[in-house]
Amino acid sequence: MDYSNIVLDQPEAGVYCLTVNRPKALNALNADTLDEIAAAIAQVRCDQAARALLVTGAGEKAFVAGADIAQMQSFGPADAQAFSERGHRALRALEMLPLPVIALVNGYALGGGCELALACDWIIASERAMFGQPEVNLGVVAGFGGTQRLPRLIGRARALELLVTGRIVKADEALRIGLVNQLVAPERLRETGLEVARTIASKGPVAVRLTKQMVQRGQDMDLANACQQEAYAFALTCATEDQKEGMRAFLDKRPAKFLGR
Repeated sequence: MDYSNIVLDQPEAGVYCLTVNRPKALNALNADTLDEIAAAIAQVRCDQAARALLVTGAGEKAFVAGADIAQMQSFGPADAQAFSERGHRALRALEMLPLPVIALVNGYALGGGCELALACDWIIASERAMFGQPEVNLGVVAGFGGTQRLPRLIGRARALELLVTGRIVKADEALRIGLVNQLVAPERLRETGLEVARTIASKGPVAVRLTKQMVQRGQDMDLANACQQEAYAFALTCATEDQKEGMRAFLDKRPAKFLGR
């Protein structure tokens, strides 16, 4: 597909990179950009050879500075709800992509930008990155999942503090409170993301996808049923060619050659 507001490329076999590409607007999310993100996710989902997705923003200033306020300022309630639901659909599609999704945050990740990062499986950030949900400064509530995903990641009390004060969190604090998994020098951000994606791509694809599925399903289940689901998933992987290859390779002391089946 041809995209106007994002770039979807494949820097290595099995690895996709989705870049929000509106640097003059600090990569702000408008309706068209949300639709393009959703379309790109569908494109990646259709590729059986896909192993990991990196998500980032164009330029050095911003990952995504927020939703597009210029577009939102004239919204009435019906427009606002439609826009919010559009964002939820795109970010839910990203969250439910059956392969690992890593946010590479290279600058401001505020409002909708923070919510985009939260919809990824984890975040690697530049040492210059800044995070926040400052929607209350505009007299509105976070609209793309911030009130729900942020507490699930960093805890209710800390999330509520950030949501109702609009306080901006610098990279070192984001790491300390568990919002970010790793900090790297700005010039190392993309390569670090590619290194992680490369590692994921070398593992058994069926096992990776089922592992993500088990983590997602299990967090909303009681422990006993979640562990039962895990047992089913473990049994399923033992019916794959990858399981036979992986265990043979281990015993032969050689790298496994996984085929994803």
